[in-house]
Parts: sequence; structure tokens; C-alpha cells
Amino acid sequence: MSPRSNSSSVPFSVPRSGRLAGSPAVRRDGKWCLVVGSGSVIATDPAFTGELDRFAALMAAADQSVAVLRTAQGDPLASRSRGRR
Repeated sequence: MSPRSNSSSVPFSVPRSGRLAGSPAVRRDGKWCLVVGSGSVIATDPAFTGELDRFAALMAAADQSVAVLRTAQGDPLASRSRGRR
């Protein structure tokens, strides 16, 4: 994962691949795709993909915050569950 910035210049870490919070939006090799049972389409609208990047970054930051809290509380699952939903 590499540091990225969203449209408001707040640094985040966004994975290059993965499904976005159970949605049909999937990031593959740095590009957003919308995937359904009948196929997929690459998202190319900069405003839309920017919002997907922003949301993914916020989700990553939330996951990191939860992992930090669990570690601080001595939760033995904290290190194993990081980033999983």
C-alpha cells in the first residue's frame, strides 16, 4: 500500500486491490470496476472514482483506528483481524 491523497489533500493509504465494504465496487490493479453476476465495467469518471478512493481511504483509516484500540485494550485478535470485515 502506498500513501495517497484524496481531493481535499488528506493523506490516506488505499489498497491497490480489493472489494469496497461489500459493494459492487472492486479495485483491481489501481483501477475501480463495478462487478455484478453478469460481468464488470471499469469506472472511468474522475469524480466517481475520486469518491471511491476517498471512501476506501476513510474505511482503511477506520480499520486502522479499530486495530489500535483493540491493541490498546489487549485484544488478542487485534493483530489477526486487521483490515478484515
